Amino acid sequence: MVGLADVVVLYSGGKDSNYALYWAIKSGFNVRYLVSMVSENEESYMYHTPNIELTDLQAKSLGIPIIKGFTRGEKEEEVEDLKKVLESLKIEGIVAGALASRYQKDRIEKVARELGLRVYAPAWGRDPEEYMRDIVHLGFEVIFVGVSAYGLDETWLGRRIDEKVIEDLIELKNKFGIHVAGEGGEFETFVLDMPLFKYKIVIDKAEKIWDPYTNSGRLIIKEAHLERK
Repeated sequence: MVGLADVVVLYSGGKDSNYALYWAIKSGFNVRYLVSMVSENEESYMYHTPNIELTDLQAKSLGIPIIKGFTRGEKEEEVEDLKKVLESLKIEGIVAGALASRYQKDRIEKVARELGLRVYAPAWGRDPEEYMRDIVHLGFEVIFVGVSAYGLDETWLGRRIDEKVIEDLIELKNKFGIHVAGEGGEFETFVLDMPLFKYKIVIDKAEKIWDPYTNSGRLIIKEAHLERK
């Protein structure tokens, strides 16, 4: 890490990208930009989609400039769309929140090689249970905004991650084999507060959308504001 200053953080607004950002700043990197990819495809292979528009509010709370890229979400093409965003930036590295998805990590590393950048994935390979507890102990306020797995029903939408939730996820892992940190696509998250936020995000209006046939749903945050901590 010595000598590397200017990086971007691939930023979705969820727990993993916020943890990656936290790690980067605490490690002494100069985070020049947050980069959020907005996909037209809700089933994107690469990018988190629930409430991605609210990364603007998070960036304002952080005081870090945000750059948004847009993609149709077509497999492999969405990777090239990320490359187009990054190639115009004066940076030396990319920080990503990948934890166990080889698909995502391989493609980010491919883009980085082509652009002559380094990749940092601070959560990669970590024990999921330890990682989730770390997020709670660091003071992250994280809610579920998408669920898609046996054992995760409509009541999980909007639920905050705490020690009880982690224990419940471990139980579901033992019963259904889900990934405790959601890296298998079982759930998506949104961060309302964390140590680097200057303001916390308060939800004013939200709607749960639930499909009983696929046992999946989303919490759509329709209105939110920043509140001084």
